[in-house]
Order: sequence, then C-alpha cells, then structure tokens
Amino acid sequence: MKIGFIGLGIMGKPMVKNLMKAGHQVLAFDIIPTNLENVVSAGANGAASIAEVAKSSNFIITMLPNGPEVKTVVLGDGGVLENASSGTILVDMSSIAPGVAQEIHAACAKKGVSMLDAPVSGGEPKAIEGTLSVMVGGETAIFDTAKDVISAMAASVVHCGDIGAGNTTKLANQIIVALNIAAVSEAFMLSTKAGVNPEKVFNAIKGGLAGSTVMNAKIPMILDGNFNPGFKIDLHIKDLTNALDTAHQVGSPLPFTALAMEVMQNLRSHGFGQNDHSAVAKYYEKLTGEEIRK
Repeated sequence: MKIGFIGLGIMGKPMVKNLMKAGHQVLAFDIIPTNLENVVSAGANGAASIAEVAKSSNFIITMLPNGPEVKTVVLGDGGVLENASSGTILVDMSSIAPGVAQEIHAACAKKGVSMLDAPVSGGEPKAIEGTLSVMVGGETAIFDTAKDVISAMAASVVHCGDIGAGNTTKLANQIIVALNIAAVSEAFMLSTKAGVNPEKVFNAIKGGLAGSTVMNAKIPMILDGNFNPGFKIDLHIKDLTNALDTAHQVGSPLPFTALAMEVMQNLRSHGFGQNDHSAVAKYYEKLTGEEIRK
C-alpha cells in the first residue's frame, strides 16, 4: 500500500521504517529537513509539502507533538483536508486531547475523509522494534480496514471505542506511567537513604506484585544515571495537561496526577524538560542531595 506519513520525530522515523519493512511504500514529510533526509535515506519517498502527501495518498498517518499541530496539519491552509480526496483514511497517531480528536474528526467527515485516533505507547525503543501498543478510536469498519497497516508498527492494536476513545485510553496510560515512575523514584530513594543497595532492591521486588513494565524499563536507566530521552518530560507534561483538562471537562478527580505534574513542572523549570521522564528521580535527588545509583 502507498502510505502518506507526516511527522518524523523520535517516534515517526522508526515507524516509517517499519512500514517499509512490511512492504509498504511511504511518502513522508516533516518540517525539519534532517528528519526527512533520515527516512529518505532508508528508502522512503520525500514530499515537499503536506499538500503533496495529501494529494498523492489515500491512507495518511500523522505523528505530531500535540493537538494544535494536528489541527494545523489537517485543518490548516495547505493542509490534509484541503488536498485529500473523498474516501481517504486519516490515522492520527499523535497523543492529543480526546475532544480535539473529535473536533478534527467532525471536519474530516464533512470532506468525506475517515479518521481514526490511534495514539501509541512504548516510546522510542518499541517504535524501533515495531512493538508499540496502539489504542484506537473510530468506526469499526475503518479500524478493520486500517488494522493491518497499523500492525506493521505494533505488537498490540486494540479498538477502544468511538473517535476520541484512543486518546482517552492513552491519557489513562500516561497517568499510570507518570505515577509509576514517581512511585519507584520515591521508593528507591528510600532504600538509598536507608543504606540498602537500590539495585538489590530492584532485583528483589521486580518479580513480585510491585513489579511493572515501567519499573523494568526505568530503574536501570536511573541506576546508570542515563536520562537520555526515549520519552521526554516535556512530552509527558503535555500528556498530563491533556489528562487534567479532560478530567475537568468530565468531572473526574485526578489528585495524584496533579502532584506528578507539579514534580515534572519543577524539573522543567530546572532545565530537565528534554530529559527522559525517568528523570523524575532527579526531583528526589535534588531534595535529598543523594543519587539513586548502583
């Protein structure tokens, strides 16, 4: 299948490469030339504009930072809807507010374009492996049509409900991840301050009830002092902002999410926004003057 792909950041580049490994032809675009050059050198075709992608593709994937960027790309001048043909399928794999996904979907429907909201979880490592978890909202028939393409980038592709359900599920995911990282940072600082080797604590508890995919992924990074991003604090702040805004709209309390947000905002104010979200541990290290290390 010929696929248009817009947005070639940390996640988009490996996603395009996995689509090509699965035998798809990809016409890609990004506003950053080096990002586009990266996937073109791997075999993708490069587009000069969003309009070119939309005119040349009847299956388009967007992978962008947040709702405003998706609205600009899809609804803006020279954007997808201005140039796409009726019958085009748009799969937005960005993590955005559910209400924004619903707004974009309504505009797409008026132009005869079908849309799925399909945010992902797994960060750069899973994007490279092609083992992302994808949470999808939209019409069942469109999901069934798109599932095989999405599966080229993923280990799990789950239809969660109507449009917006994908991003609601992603917000739930991001709340759990944020609170999990905060919990392990707090717990492993306790072991450090009490004089118990945190690596041994990790090995002792990872197979029990406290064990989690988050802990298995992030504690080795913290113990090594490696905070190079797979998923940046700045991006997690964006997701928690969307979670809190959505919670306010529907009347759902998120007190612990608000606390996690304050920790991440503090870290960003101290210049750590581009660090991996495992750098939540730095908040506790700053408070105590000690590091959680092997």
